[in-house]
Amino acid sequence: MDNIFNFFVVFLLMNFACKAQQMVESTEDVYLLKTNEQKFLNKPLKSLLKEIKPKIKSGYANNDNPFFFRFKFITHKQQKMHNSDASREDQVSLYVYVKDPIDWKWENRPKSIGLGWTKENAVKYGDLIVVRIKIIERKDN
Repeated sequence: MDNIFNFFVVFLLMNFACKAQQMVESTEDVYLLKTNEQKFLNKPLKSLLKEIKPKIKSGYANNDNPFFFRFKFITHKQQKMHNSDASREDQVSLYVYVKDPIDWKWENRPKSIGLGWTKENAVKYGDLIVVRIKIIERKDN
């Protein structure tokens, strides 16, 4: 009986240990998305979003060609503050260009959300196809 229990425990531990980590564990790792851009090209946005562990706190969509999302790991309020309490690494911007127009209408977004990125947004736009990734770091004034 002990052998079966020990086997089960070892099996569970190995199962958890073998699970793949997300590519972007912290905002310092965002640059890995650009380095590994080929992995995401011509794939759904949701594939890229699954690789990001830090919470995306704000998102913006551009509907003029080229079509893209700008994701940030700080809130819109923090972005507006000149001396934000967010770390330099958190102030990086992730631009994800997609193949097709984005159904993003400011007038249809609740004012309480504004630029906030939600799980519903991730689901709604997750099937858009990625065509380019760009990273822009915050510049000090």
